[in-house]
Amino acid sequence: MLANGFDSILSLVTFLVFTGFAVAAFAFAATAREDAYRAADKQTKKFWMILLGVNLILNLLLPMLFLQIAGLIAAIVFMVDVRPALRQVTGGGGRRGGGSSSDGPYGPYNGGR
Repeated sequence: MLANGFDSILSLVTFLVFTGFAVAAFAFAATAREDAYRAADKQTKKFWMILLGVNLILNLLLPMLFLQIAGLIAAIVFMVDVRPALRQVTGGGGRRGGGSSSDGPYGPYNGGR
């Protein structure tokens, strides 16, 4: 009885995490510009939208673990490889508000002057 409850909770958590990650990857792929994919020398936006969209649909309609893992791998590849390249091309780098490379977390570093 307890093992069955644990199994169902684990399945629910797995479903929610995998589906949430698929939704996030799909949203990032949808919001990027088409020309950014070409400029970053990655697959086309259409390719990633289809791949991540099928992943999302399969997660929602047919939650089988091996399909979820395959979709998770596709989403991880997008988030780790493609998304940073798109952000670099479009100028959406890690720094907010500009600033120079010598800026610290509390403002510019002036060398102790």
